[in-house]
Parts: sequence; C-alpha cells; structure tokens
Amino acid sequence: QGMGPIWLDDINCNGTEDDLSACRSRPWGDHNCNHGEDAGTVCSENKKTVMLQLVNGSNHCAGRVEVLYGQQWGTVCDDNWDITDAEVVCQQLGCGTALSAPSSAFFGEGRDPIWLDDVACKGTEASLSECSAKPWGIHNCVHGEDAGVVCS
Repeated sequence: QGMGPIWLDDINCNGTEDDLSACRSRPWGDHNCNHGEDAGTVCSENKKTVMLQLVNGSNHCAGRVEVLYGQQWGTVCDDNWDITDAEVVCQQLGCGTALSAPSSAFFGEGRDPIWLDDVACKGTEASLSECSAKPWGIHNCVHGEDAGVVCS
C-alpha cells in the first residue's frame, strides 16, 4: 500500500496513449478509493526498448557500441562481430547503413560491464538486443575487444 495522495481513479486507457496521464480518468485527485486499492503492474522485458549509443566516434553514427542494461552502460565484445551486426545497430539508431564493423577497441576501450558477447544478428532484427548472443553479462572478453560501428 502506498502513502499520501491518491491521484488517479477510474482510469480507462485504450492502449495507444504515450503516457498514463493521457488516459481517460476522473480529474486528478478526485477518487473514492483507499490505499488498499492501490494499483500495480508487472511488465515483461521488452528487448526492443534497450537503449544503444555509439561513443568516441566523429559523430553519433560512429563509435564504440554501448548498450544500457540494468540502468548501466556497458560494451559489446567483438567475438563474431561483423557487418550484419553493425547493420542492425545503424538501423536501430536511424543512422543509415553500416559501412564497417571495427573490432579490437578501435574507438577506445570502454568500462565495465561488458554486456554482450558472441552477437550473431541475421540482419532483420529491429534492435541489437533481439540478436542471438550469450546471456547479458556473460562473456570471455576484455575491453580490448570492444566492438564498434561506422554508419553512413
């Protein structure tokens, strides 16, 4: 049970809203509830929402590949890293097509953790996190193996 004000009651969402506050409901703070009726939710992991960035390159479309997982940025190991994997990264970032997939920490060594290893994309994935790989955080790498991408 929560404490303090109860802000929303009789919420009716259709599923297309960008924000809970965009759903139909009673006016904010107008309710006939008690904290024994506090709502909750359990979400499944949505791998499409894993954030990705390229760092230490000449622009945001080139650099060392870093992914945000568990609220911490980490790197991707270059084991099996190739142009198909880079293509998925470029598409996910809206950076055009992949020109190269530099390995061996071409864009400098990142910091712990190393989140992904043995990435094997088919090229049709919408996100790098949809590609086949070892489980998050499981690897046999050092940062001298950090993967990079150069997009068009």
